[in-house]
Amino acid sequence: MKVIIQENYDKMCEWAANHIIKAINGHKENRPFVLGLPTGSSPIGVYRRLVAANKAGKVTFKNVVTFNMDEYVGLPREHDQSYWYFMHDNLFDHIDIPAENVNILNGMAEDLEAECAAYEEKIASYGGIDLFMGGIGVDGHLAFNEPYTSLSSRTGLRDLTSDTIIVNSRFFDHDPSKVPTRALSVGIGTVTDSRQVLVLISGHNKARALAATVEGGVSQKWTCSALQLHNDAIIACDEAACGELTVDTYKYFLDVYGSERL
Repeated sequence: MKVIIQENYDKMCEWAANHIIKAINGHKENRPFVLGLPTGSSPIGVYRRLVAANKAGKVTFKNVVTFNMDEYVGLPREHDQSYWYFMHDNLFDHIDIPAENVNILNGMAEDLEAECAAYEEKIASYGGIDLFMGGIGVDGHLAFNEPYTSLSSRTGLRDLTSDTIIVNSRFFDHDPSKVPTRALSVGIGTVTDSRQVLVLISGHNKARALAATVEGGVSQKWTCSALQLHNDAIIACDEAACGELTVDTYKYFLDVYGSERL
């Protein structure tokens, strides 16, 4: 595992965007580059930089296929808090990706289990995901894989915990009753099957989750800890998120990867 520590959120996002751009531009295989993407607050700064780079001609998404992590059940895509809306508003409407290359789970599907199975099959049809970017919750959940979700889980229906509903209520007029209680989500196994995983962790409120991801044991309690078993996992974080790391761990990653600080 690599932990790239940046001074603040903006520099973390700049590093992550540059990493994604290099990965896309360096893709030489005779097939699309397959990119997994998250929603939430963490990636917004990355998306802004990807949009700017695309407009400046530094990267094209014409040969990129995307798969999003999750979607609420019961929200139509036109709802301003659906993840379909979020992704188009923050990224897809502003870059040159073909519409048919965008894949987002349909939380309004008549058969939710069939929707999830088809999603896994479509990922496999492209040969898997090359790079999956994600963020984690304060309890370490990756996508909507709440604590005690199987670390080998695949895309499926998830019940959201009260904590997640309360945290996400900030997007729903701070009213937890407006937050959907279920979502469709890729599984931990879906994410860790990717060739590379890049997870963004920023802010003091994520410090405990970062420590669990890097220093804790592998456990269903912290689904983020599954990244310890991945051959090519990268954590991009800011200084604020490092508050619970031991001094030795913090110094180790600065010593080994400090040259990547912006």
